[in-house]
Amino acid sequence: MPKTIARDSPLNELTLRRYEKPYTKNKREIIRKFCLSIGLLQPGDSRDIVVDVFQVMLNAKNKKLLMNSEEIKDEAVALRKKAKLPLKGIASSNIRRQLKRLRDLFIVEKLKNEYRITEFEDISVIFDEKVEKYVLDNIMKRVKEYSKLL
Repeated sequence: MPKTIARDSPLNELTLRRYEKPYTKNKREIIRKFCLSIGLLQPGDSRDIVVDVFQVMLNAKNKKLLMNSEEIKDEAVALRKKAKLPLKGIASSNIRRQLKRLRDLFIVEKLKNEYRITEFEDISVIFDEKVEKYVLDNIMKRVKEYSKLL
């Protein structure tokens, strides 16, 4: 009887993609390309509610507001309606899932039952300090450990 191999579950993962330089002034398009660049969105994905959730969080950051998931959902729906986009992926459970994905990259943090951009910090600082220096660095160290064994 063949031996069953345990499922390999990553401790951490990060997808990075390089796109052309940002030439647009359209905020939603810039957020969308950022989400594509860090793997929060897949190329060609029509379910892009994470873009709206992220935009809501960025708008709240500018006002130093903490928001619960239902408030985030309502604002995301309003953004999609304003942009005349289909209301796909707006279930409360999916909004919380997108917030969790943003939390996993340390972009968003949860305080009690409310969310905010981590410490109301600039995204470039969060990316540098949390994603690049913590997530990416740890992944690279582990990949190098495996490569040395090869």
